[in-house]
Amino acid sequence: MNQQVLIDTMGWIGTALILLAYLLVSLKKVAGDSVLYQGLNITASVLLVINTLFWHAYPSLVVNAAWIVIGLVTLGRKRFSK
Repeated sequence: MNQQVLIDTMGWIGTALILLAYLLVSLKKVAGDSVLYQGLNITASVLLVINTLFWHAYPSLVVNAAWIVIGLVTLGRKRFSK
């Protein structure tokens, strides 16, 4: 598998994970601050950051980096509030 195909595959998996997370929270199957929801978003965003760095799509890079930070902060707040 060449590098471009691998990077594109990572981007599509990231896209699918973000959509899955959004679907699950929209259907009230998971809470917005749950580990599953935030984990899906963080994983998806890491994959999308890799993709956007490779393709030099910097606006998308900023959105996905922010998504990672939001997810990590949410999980951190949840963990330390217990």
